[in-house]
Amino acid sequence: MAEITAALVKGLREKTGAGMMDCKKALAETNGDMEAAVDWLRTKGLAAAAKKAGRTASEGLVGVCVDGTRGAVVEMNAETDFVARNEIFQGFVESLARLALDAGSDRDALAATPFPGEARTVAEQVTHLIATIGENMNLRRTAALSVEQGVVSSYVHTAIRPGLGKIGVLVALSSAADPAKLDEVGRQIAMHVAAAAPQFATIAEVDPAAIERERAVLTEQARESGKPEAIIEKMVEGRLRKFYEEVVLTEQVFVIDGETRIAKVLENAGKTLGSPVTLKGFVRYQLGEGIEKEVSDFAAEVAAQLSR
Repeated sequence: MAEITAALVKGLREKTGAGMMDCKKALAETNGDMEAAVDWLRTKGLAAAAKKAGRTASEGLVGVCVDGTRGAVVEMNAETDFVARNEIFQGFVESLARLALDAGSDRDALAATPFPGEARTVAEQVTHLIATIGENMNLRRTAALSVEQGVVSSYVHTAIRPGLGKIGVLVALSSAADPAKLDEVGRQIAMHVAAAAPQFATIAEVDPAAIERERAVLTEQARESGKPEAIIEKMVEGRLRKFYEEVVLTEQVFVIDGETRIAKVLENAGKTLGSPVTLKGFVRYQLGEGIEKEVSDFAAEVAAQLSR
């Protein structure tokens, strides 16, 4: 039997929001396995879904750049929101997004790219900015999408200027349709992605292990209702469809009209534009997702800035 430490219990409480004694019991029942304990709590109806998003705690900006059939998105973090409003920092993130069109989804390649107008690489320019602005910064991640024919559309939520904001989305659509009209469709879907935060583009992209894990939890929940196995199987399949509707883009209901699934939106767009429209992929970056930030009061932040 694994030792159930206070740290394990605390970690499970933070992850699920369940009570201390429930967390302790869950860990005891699962021999200290954190993920199994999450599922145990979910089975008992004591925790929210494990897909609970990490707290958005870091500052900085998400930058997006699109050039016809290709697009890129980057996330650049800083310590405070003051830096996000700094024009030098904003210009740097804009440059990063443009450079990411060629560097692609390789953060190290982007960091090693020569920075325009300077005898430095991107990584060296970050170090220079840290010294200039006086605050720690980090090039966290980058991603790129492209299609042979079609468009890569973008949307930035809470944009502070074109291509810069808190949430950046790219949507790649393959089609022979008119690019300008196709981009209108892509932008609407990108807005949907920003709002609905899907995890996968299609059901085929969902990790089979994740499906089996979800099925196991749903089966145990259904069994506790006391229903016959034949009914349980139907209940599970129905709930699994609901799971897909929550995490798979093509299965989600379009937030703009509240009734049409995205798969049907694409099908209808193909008919309207005279050429089939295929979703090739999407990227959604939300500033600071999954990063915890040390909590401090506003007065302390201001004092810290003034003391630099």
